[in-house]
Amino acid sequence: MKRTIAGLLSACTMLSLGAGSALADYDLRLIHTNDVHDRVESVTKYNNTCSAEDDAEGKCFGGYGRLATAIRDARAEGGNVLVVDAGDQFQGSLYYSTYKGSLTAELMNLVDYDAMAVGNHEFDDGPDVLASFIKKSLTPILSANIEATTDGLNELIKPETIITVGGERIGIVGLTTPETADISSAGPNVKFNDLAQSLQNSVDRLTAQGINKIVALSHSGSYADFEYVSDVTGVDVIVGGHDHLLFSNSDDKASHPYPVVKNGADGKPVLIVQAYAYSRYLGDLNVTFDDAGVATSWSGDPIALDASIKPAEDVLAVISEASGQVDAVRTLEVGSFTAPADGSREICRKMECSMGSLVADAMLWKAGDDYQIAIQNGGGVRASIDEGTVTMGEVLTVLPFQNALATFKLSGADIVASLEHGVSLVEEGKGQFPQVAGLKFDLDLSQPAGSRVSNVMVADGNGFVPIETGKMYGVVSNDFMRNGGDGYALFRDNATDVYDFGPNLEQAVADYIGLNSPLTPTTKGRINLK
Repeated sequence: MKRTIAGLLSACTMLSLGAGSALADYDLRLIHTNDVHDRVESVTKYNNTCSAEDDAEGKCFGGYGRLATAIRDARAEGGNVLVVDAGDQFQGSLYYSTYKGSLTAELMNLVDYDAMAVGNHEFDDGPDVLASFIKKSLTPILSANIEATTDGLNELIKPETIITVGGERIGIVGLTTPETADISSAGPNVKFNDLAQSLQNSVDRLTAQGINKIVALSHSGSYADFEYVSDVTGVDVIVGGHDHLLFSNSDDKASHPYPVVKNGADGKPVLIVQAYAYSRYLGDLNVTFDDAGVATSWSGDPIALDASIKPAEDVLAVISEASGQVDAVRTLEVGSFTAPADGSREICRKMECSMGSLVADAMLWKAGDDYQIAIQNGGGVRASIDEGTVTMGEVLTVLPFQNALATFKLSGADIVASLEHGVSLVEEGKGQFPQVAGLKFDLDLSQPAGSRVSNVMVADGNGFVPIETGKMYGVVSNDFMRNGGDGYALFRDNATDVYDFGPNLEQAVADYIGLNSPLTPTTKGRINLK
């Protein structure tokens, strides 16, 4: 790799906390990923699959080929290297939909991870699929807070493991967000216990064996990591995931510095890191420990897996072989239409379009009864589908961005303001134009931006009632919009009860079409032009 840890020192945070014997110091290089989400192939800056043409032009990032090269280069540079993943390898592309984790296991084996935590998406297709993945994997799969009464998972998922690196035993503990019970498909026989207590139990078992260097792989969100760390003793590093954040000292868009340093209950420094998502970065943390196992200095920064890193040919060969079945999935019939669904740019960015209404209907259906309103950006609708059989390939052409469903609560006032934003640049054909379900409104484009929306009504039973500005409503959108994409700042800044990592939008739409076929796409009178 052109950029080694030495080349990153100018961006590093280094701190000396005490003097230990130089002969007893131990240096560990921790290489890490999180939330890869099955981005087997390289991705664009929007995290969707990169075309061969764009990849050849150096416009793409990540993919397992680049991951393999970067990890192998790190090992080849020598020293004490540990390679770990903080969960959510599953879910996010047709490779997962096709192979349900078996290809993921093969690729992880090629990359040679030392350990992985169970993420919530590893349960998306139930405990049996996770169990099959673990059986195929050479990597220890860890979670200390999962308690399974059936399905054999207690035997397959280990709470912790010990890896010997450079003559030193390193304890590694896995953690899985307790939210998994509500946001995935773990089923009634899998319980998610308290993070802090479960971690402490594992640490105590490890320290009883004389191990004083312990890394937690925590798929529970930085917000949880920052909280429980002060209740636990004996942990040195937390490699995080779940909330897809970039910790960095050199990227001005980073959410936090790399690492975030907190104190454990024993007063020892705990280094917390995370490296965004979608195989786009490789976390790279160097830690020096004294003889007592206390971190005395540290440095590092995530490395962007960009076009400067050549993908490993053996990994590309495996992906190429697997792509045949993925291409076959793209031809799968998901349902049928009795009329065309208009997803044209010219229509969906200035008025209600039948494809936009269909997508919004599917979002609202998939989100469930706790959500009343769906809003999809018209620019995210990229094509029409003709009357007749509908294939998965056609759905993917309409929705190529691999967006996940995002659910949240938002006030009626903020919903109205967001609709105003959505229609503010119709004349410029901007993609922020809202396609909706669960509500309707009047639109007067003769009025100035900011005062074009009126008579906003929310579905209530078989009718509609006026929106209440002070009431909180359950909203479903896509993760791009929820994070402020297309200028939806209120989705980002004022939303509560947020979950950005639901099922992929294209799969929700395909499922909805299949459930309702033959389906007649049509506009529903939701956006009434004045």
